[in-house]
Amino acid sequence: MAKKNGDRKIAQFKFNINIRSFFIIFFVILFLFYAYRSVTSEVKKVAPEKSITTIVKEAKDGKIQKIDLIDNKLLVYYKNDSLSISYKEVGETFIKTLKDAGVNPGTIDINIKDTQGAGSLSNIIGNILPTILMVAFFLFLFRQAKGAQDSVFSFGQNRGKRFTKSMTQTTFADVAGVDEAKKELVEIVDFLKNPAKYKKLGARTPKGVLLVGPAGCGKTLLAKAVAGEAHVPFFSIAGSEFMEMLVGIGAARVRDLFATAKKSAPAIIFIDEIDAIGRARSVGMMPSHDEREQTLNQILVEMDGFNPTEQVVVIAATNRGDLLDTALLRPGRFDRRVIVDFPDLEGRVAIAKIHAKGKPFDESVNWDRVARRTVGYSGADLENVLNE
Repeated sequence: MAKKNGDRKIAQFKFNINIRSFFIIFFVILFLFYAYRSVTSEVKKVAPEKSITTIVKEAKDGKIQKIDLIDNKLLVYYKNDSLSISYKEVGETFIKTLKDAGVNPGTIDINIKDTQGAGSLSNIIGNILPTILMVAFFLFLFRQAKGAQDSVFSFGQNRGKRFTKSMTQTTFADVAGVDEAKKELVEIVDFLKNPAKYKKLGARTPKGVLLVGPAGCGKTLLAKAVAGEAHVPFFSIAGSEFMEMLVGIGAARVRDLFATAKKSAPAIIFIDEIDAIGRARSVGMMPSHDEREQTLNQILVEMDGFNPTEQVVVIAATNRGDLLDTALLRPGRFDRRVIVDFPDLEGRVAIAKIHAKGKPFDESVNWDRVARRTVGYSGADLENVLNE
């Protein structure tokens, strides 16, 4: 199927190129056609018209060198390089007219060109070509407008990246230095694995977990580890990806994201940098941001609208928890608030050992000494140091 789809895409690409080539060739042919018609009309204006009797007399006097007989029209070329036009009677042959006048047709170069079919064809083409051009032009505009319309409606589709069970290979073994946070997230993993155990106790579905802490301390890594441990689909999106120039697009993307996650339940939705859309709403005379507030309102509705049977957990991360709206932080939406802080000495040692895997470090390297000299470093800082 993949090959067929690929072939289909290639064929479509070639088809688009042929449309452009068609328009180019079409315009060239149209230009040449009208150029030919204009040239023939100019010839009519330049060459004088003479009667057939005058032409026969001049032929008898030996003044004519060549005659082109085109249907009923005669193009007469004289020996003095002049040109004239004449018309014979319909139904009469010019050669017979010359013989009747006592002129030998063999003394004149007579070229007979039957263009009656070609003339009618040129007239048909001249009348049909502009119509075809207009139809093709409007079809092209229709296709362009349809593509633009589809792109406008695609704004409402969520931009979340889906990681399937086979793609989320990160586990808690890959996360170090945040032992307290891991302990709090173990229950989330257990719920996603064994939801029946909690339902039996009458416990409701946890709606969300908010990871708060400085940048680079492992909030995103923890969310991936939860999905990897629970073996469930993982939808990752940044808070800023909901925002768009058009008002209402963010709310539409939220609806689409949650609808997709519900179809894949049990699943995890991870919203990174949620403070981009979850900031406290303005009150009183404070200026507001309609698009951001509509997006936040839709998130509040979606998280409050979960049925108890829906196994969808929202994990959000931010390093500015103090800016978030109080309605977003209340229990029932984000039930847990997990602090992910800078690692301590033991945490830095564990992080250094994890990131040292696969690198040719000597066995004599003292990781405890490295950890003592990197006070205040986050996990991302330590990984960067070892990479450098």
